[in-house]
Amino acid sequence: MTESTTGMHRRAHPVVTWLRSRDAVLVGVLLLIVLIASLALPRFASPVTVGYLLLNAVPILMIALPMTLIIITGEIDLSVASIVGMSTATIGSLTLAGWEFLPAVAMAVVVGTLGGVLNGVLIAFVGLPSLAVTIGTLALYRGLTLVFIGDNSVSSSSYPPEFPQFINLKLGATGIPAVILIVLAFIVLFSVVLHLTPFGRGLYALGYSKDAATFVGIKVARSKFWLFVASGFVSALIGVYWALYYSARSDSATGLELTVIAAVLLGGVSIFGGRGTVVGAITGVLIISVINYALRLQRVPDVVLIIITGTLLIVSVVAPSVVDAVRRRRATVRNRRSLPQGSARGDHGVEHSTSAHQEKE
Repeated sequence: MTESTTGMHRRAHPVVTWLRSRDAVLVGVLLLIVLIASLALPRFASPVTVGYLLLNAVPILMIALPMTLIIITGEIDLSVASIVGMSTATIGSLTLAGWEFLPAVAMAVVVGTLGGVLNGVLIAFVGLPSLAVTIGTLALYRGLTLVFIGDNSVSSSSYPPEFPQFINLKLGATGIPAVILIVLAFIVLFSVVLHLTPFGRGLYALGYSKDAATFVGIKVARSKFWLFVASGFVSALIGVYWALYYSARSDSATGLELTVIAAVLLGGVSIFGGRGTVVGAITGVLIISVINYALRLQRVPDVVLIIITGTLLIVSVVAPSVVDAVRRRRATVRNRRSLPQGSARGDHGVEHSTSAHQEKE
């Protein structure tokens, strides 16, 4: 009986550990926010709301996946929204030029992926800082978006109807969009890569110390390169989604990178690298999405939503540093209190003996 009980405790230990983790706390916060929104807003707890909320969250959910891996390595990609816009503008402009939809989609994915390739080359192989590079390509790709589509606006009705219909397809009466199944597949893929492969474990090492990661055999440049290529590819796919669900315009997805980064950092991914999980990042995305959608139902102006997102971003960066500082302070106090009293008395005795010896001299 004792061995069986011990075995049960051992099996339950990982669950207990997770329940004490930041991911579990975030999941609890998400459920609390959903509960409060459901009680305060009669229209919130409905299949229609679930459908619109998740459809609006798809771009952030998808882009947050490669962004999580990039930030864990200590880098950042600020060009994701511009790549989305460039991909969307490619589809819209080619459609206006008479292209068939699927070839236009293929070209949009290629264009967006090449944007990620350029970022990866400049950061991984040339050695330029990711912040500077992606700020530059953010402006470059947004400029190309304007060149591609100009002042035109191409709505989803311009494409074959079966594709926009698929985006809006729901799973029965649940209100959950069918496209969420594709998002879940990507979540599983990135979770496996980050948490269950040597490549993913190497990203944590890279985030802690590039020199140490190189010393243990991690191919630093190659790892960074493929992360930015993945970011460009996923952003290009979201460009296709954006064209089908919203419209293709020169300002498509403007400011999306702020929301993505805020959500990822809110989910516990350290801006300094070396720490974070996919579950935490996804939970952060859903927290921000639920808050924004609940406030939109109350017709809160978009300016206020931007202020809230910016505030969450600042809190996500500052709060972990404050918590770590408090923990270090507490650890220092505990270590001082745990010193043997005999040692302290011995030191006092040595000091007293030394003082007496000096008096005799």
